[in-house]
Amino acid sequence: MHPLQASVEGLPELPGVYRFLAADGAVLYVGKAKALKRRVASYFSRGALPPRIQTMVEQAHALEITVTASESEALILEANLIRQCQPRYNVLLKDSKSYPYIHLASQHAYPRLSLYRGGRQGPGRYFGPYPSAQAVRETLKYLQKIFPVRQCEDVQFQSRRRPCLQYQIRRCSAPCCARVTQEQYAHWTHEVILFLEGRDRQLVQELEKGMWEAAAREDFAIAAQLRDRMRAIRLVQEQRRLDLEPDDDLDVVCITEREGVHAVQVFFVRAGINLGNRGFFPENATGVPAPEVLEAFLMQFYADKKAPAEVLVNLEPPDIGWLAQALGCSLRLPRRGGRRRLLEMAIANADEALGRRLRGEAETNRRLNELAQILGLGATPGRIEAFDVSHLRDAHVVGSRVVFGRGGFVKGEYRRYALANPGLEDDTARMATMLRRRLTALRKEDSEKWPDLLLLDGGQGQLNAVVAVVRELQLEPLALCAMAKGPDRNAGRERLFLPSREMPLILPPDSPVLFLLQNIRDEAHRFAVGYHRLRRSREQRRSGLDAIPGVGGKRKQALMRRFGSLTGVRRATVAELATVEGIAFGLAEQIHAFLHSEE
Repeated sequence: MHPLQASVEGLPELPGVYRFLAADGAVLYVGKAKALKRRVASYFSRGALPPRIQTMVEQAHALEITVTASESEALILEANLIRQCQPRYNVLLKDSKSYPYIHLASQHAYPRLSLYRGGRQGPGRYFGPYPSAQAVRETLKYLQKIFPVRQCEDVQFQSRRRPCLQYQIRRCSAPCCARVTQEQYAHWTHEVILFLEGRDRQLVQELEKGMWEAAAREDFAIAAQLRDRMRAIRLVQEQRRLDLEPDDDLDVVCITEREGVHAVQVFFVRAGINLGNRGFFPENATGVPAPEVLEAFLMQFYADKKAPAEVLVNLEPPDIGWLAQALGCSLRLPRRGGRRRLLEMAIANADEALGRRLRGEAETNRRLNELAQILGLGATPGRIEAFDVSHLRDAHVVGSRVVFGRGGFVKGEYRRYALANPGLEDDTARMATMLRRRLTALRKEDSEKWPDLLLLDGGQGQLNAVVAVVRELQLEPLALCAMAKGPDRNAGRERLFLPSREMPLILPPDSPVLFLLQNIRDEAHRFAVGYHRLRRSREQRRSGLDAIPGVGGKRKQALMRRFGSLTGVRRATVAELATVEGIAFGLAEQIHAFLHSEE
């Protein structure tokens, strides 16, 4: 009898959420129930459980429940807890990115169009969501060709004294230099809104009317501009519009499964226009039926965003009515018409993505097997951690860790290290310090996260330093490999340094294992360089305002928005500084005195 089985009798027959906990308090599994007592009791019945759930129950040491007011509330709470706790035995959607929108700053006299991520509580209009930042940039590019609405930041807009290149190539109307009236700009803004809302037919009608009016008064230059704009709108919309109604807002979510791997494709359709698609591969889903994986995916996917009025699916989730009520949308399985054709297109994309994934995993496993044989690892590595150091003439020194598994790079496990310690005189000492921090943390981590191979970007010196750290921390045996660039730093001539070999190992230039190691090494280098550039740019963005007592981030932003640059702030009088929100007269005098103290 399981130790937790006795606690089942005290559970209520009410809707809620239950959580199985490990001995250390970590959440192993989160589930929902219409009746908590019956659902939890099923885990201890004599009926056969899936192997994954059977293992979870054997590891469970405690049980927690939360009673909810309704079944829908339980479903929402379950999705939020799964996203928050990332339980080991739940089907997981590893997607922490927010979805981008197009933001129109309509509160501004000359609104700006821009890519936006985050909450939509601020002023302005939001259009989307789009599946990726690339999709937003493509749309902004189309808009810039058709409507001369600015896309520059407010600081640049306020500091501009003459039109920029965008005005010269007719991609902006230069409102920063008063080259367009506010009324005309407002008219273009209205056209942009119609375009993004999918009301292109109404927009074309308005443009056509304006074209004939301009022709009637013999203003043929304006008529030609309106004609060209109509043609551009029709061309763009012909490429993007689907066989749907102009006001259709919906998502298409389909799932396919093969060899224990699930692939999900989501298509975003707004105002009858396909904004693009995005693929997902849920984790911990081996052996779970596809309808159950789809249900778990939908709840986690819409946990932090509002679902559209209609969501098309290719399989019926187990509790479709309950799920639709919790999401506040209609879940449909279309059988015919434009929606069916759209669903079939999504299924074809999911099948193709799944095929690529399986082919990629098979090739990766083959290369990992060869790597194990070449390095004498004894078993195929399931987790490789690669480390690199980046700096520019010993300034802004940083390090990186990337993780590679059998499914590819595990970006949620990437880490960055600040190594700006003056006592670390060279990259060898910095690598040793970074690995000391990592290996010390390893003792507290789950055994599943122990690396099968540590890959160092460096040579014999880096390897010897890390071997000393491993011995000091008594973490042997840990497989280590240092990868040094060849003569003239040419790819394909790398040398591999191993603790068990006196001479470096040189693989053939066309070796698949070498390509694999190069790919992992280059990813660690990319991640380190990106962090180094971030720290360097932050330092470069520091201005004279940072040293003024009482001027924090918000006041600094307010000053820059008001005057455009540090030069503009320095030219301002005390009275002008005091008009900025958050700047009292006394602080304005202090800012003015500080900025003119060096003159």
